Amino acid sequence: MGISTREVFGAPCWVSLMARDLHVAQGFYGAVLGWDFRPGRLGEAFTVAEVDGRPVAGIGALAGDFAVPVAWTAYFAVDDADVAVARLLERCGTVAVGPVSFASGGRGALVADRDGAAFGIWEGPIAADWRVGSGHAPAWLELRTRDAFEAAIFYGEVLEWATGRPGCCEVSYEHDRVVLRQAGEPVARLDSGPVEAAVHTPPARPRWQVHFRVPDLDKAIETAEALGGTAVSAVLSNTTERWVTLRDAEEALITLTSERPPAG
Repeated sequence: MGISTREVFGAPCWVSLMARDLHVAQGFYGAVLGWDFRPGRLGEAFTVAEVDGRPVAGIGALAGDFAVPVAWTAYFAVDDADVAVARLLERCGTVAVGPVSFASGGRGALVADRDGAAFGIWEGPIAADWRVGSGHAPAWLELRTRDAFEAAIFYGEVLEWATGRPGCCEVSYEHDRVVLRQAGEPVARLDSGPVEAAVHTPPARPRWQVHFRVPDLDKAIETAEALGGTAVSAVLSNTTERWVTLRDAEEALITLTSERPPAG
């Protein structure tokens, strides 16, 4: 069953990979994350990744068609794609594609914030059981940007965060970062930091980063590297989880995370 983006406006509602070679991308993510694939409703170049029959993400061989880098894109739900794009342009964001109407009944656009971080907006039907942090959907979305507080104002005005409108997403400021919550549950964070490229770290230009859960991080890294992926960060950890950022076989950045085994 599906719902409308009007019911979850402002919240992340999908993630999609723009790849060059659909079969290469399917082979990589099928092996690393255990995904199966079915045809999507947006054309032959688009597929939907599933786990146990539930949708997880989209993969489309679209990077060449739209002349954009191979990359994961986070999409946010909006009431009206045209209104959201107008608000974005008023605040010095940019539009790469759209809004475009699709046969599925939705309308979408690929845009960027004023610091250049790309994201998508979507108006229309979405999967009712897809939610960041739940099931096999991404564990987390993270905006790495120059100033998280300025970015929160931008996204808040474009996507209607923390407006007091019934059902809107809420924003809190925790430990020098911004946390976005949908119905009380954290779904994204905005982190401030340097935006220059740094040695031994992923390129630090502003970007939305998608975090996917895996049951065994070391095995996932080994599988990814065997299929042409490359770790671009050390394995990091805190008291509850371990994670690593890597490039897939076509150099799109993702972060894999797993629960940290109990001590002893």
